[in-house]
Amino acid sequence: MLRGDVLTTATADPTTTTVARDFTDFRTVVSHSFVPLHVTSEHRDQFRGRIRSCGADDVQLTEVTASAHKVERTPELIARADRHYYKLSLILSGTGLLVQDNREAMLRPGDVALYDTHRPYSLVFEEDFRTLVVMFPQRLIDLPRDLVGQLTAVPMSGKRGMGNVVVPFLAQLGSNLDQLGGPAGVRLAHTAVDLLATLFASELDLARATAGPHHELMRRVLAYIDANLSSTDLGPAQIAAEHYISTRHLHGLFHEQGTTVSGWIRTRRLEHCRRELLDPVHASRPVAAIAAKWGFVDAPHFSRVFKTEFGRSPSELRRGLTVSERLLPPSA
Repeated sequence: MLRGDVLTTATADPTTTTVARDFTDFRTVVSHSFVPLHVTSEHRDQFRGRIRSCGADDVQLTEVTASAHKVERTPELIARADRHYYKLSLILSGTGLLVQDNREAMLRPGDVALYDTHRPYSLVFEEDFRTLVVMFPQRLIDLPRDLVGQLTAVPMSGKRGMGNVVVPFLAQLGSNLDQLGGPAGVRLAHTAVDLLATLFASELDLARATAGPHHELMRRVLAYIDANLSSTDLGPAQIAAEHYISTRHLHGLFHEQGTTVSGWIRTRRLEHCRRELLDPVHASRPVAAIAAKWGFVDAPHFSRVFKTEFGRSPSELRRGLTVSERLLPPSA
């Protein structure tokens, strides 16, 4: 299918491929594929670009191959958005310079870096390049935003430590994007995000000496919460007692991260429920059973808070997920 100077392929393959032969159209496609961006290039006349994308649930993987250009996420563009996403770029060839939060990351093949779409950033590619971009809602990461915010525009190598495990997985998934549109797509997408959360936690642990006195305690508290989400007794008193601190101290830890103990527990429980409702493996399991597994013993209450969080009731979410819906780009 040809639209102007943009060639888009739409076949039985669940991926969408767009070949831009014109800079203006590439600029439009980039904003449509990700979030609204300001794109400029000093090589407009000879510009070439190709974008290949596929997604499952709200997780989108996109391979971009293009000529030199610069993208900027400006405060004006951010003001139009009401959804918060993280993006992670894996450089496959060429180089890229990411700038956010007064930090700069020069990325080379095999490097990854995180950035937050709800804060200004810029990416500069001074030569032809190829990159894999993973974009996902911030709620999918089981780490407080303030902690994750310490990692924006921080280069992470795919050749050592946890990066040597996570980056090859992402690269292989990028080479097999069509798998995201298959029966295992939701699981693959969530596995990718979980691996990224593990990578981020590992990087934060390496930097714990400068991360503040509460970092290690907060890490243990979060791990305890995730391990005990199914317990109906889980709450501030139990968590504080388990870690030999006062409930006031516990509430203070979460206040520093811009959230609350009960809010964090509820969010984590809801996300686990959402994942299982979308997973074909649990298609025959009653909604109430999934809710109870994750600590929601009152089915009507669960339905109300779930709809408030995600905009659809649990049953509507389960019925409404289609392949075409998975592939719609986020409108942030």
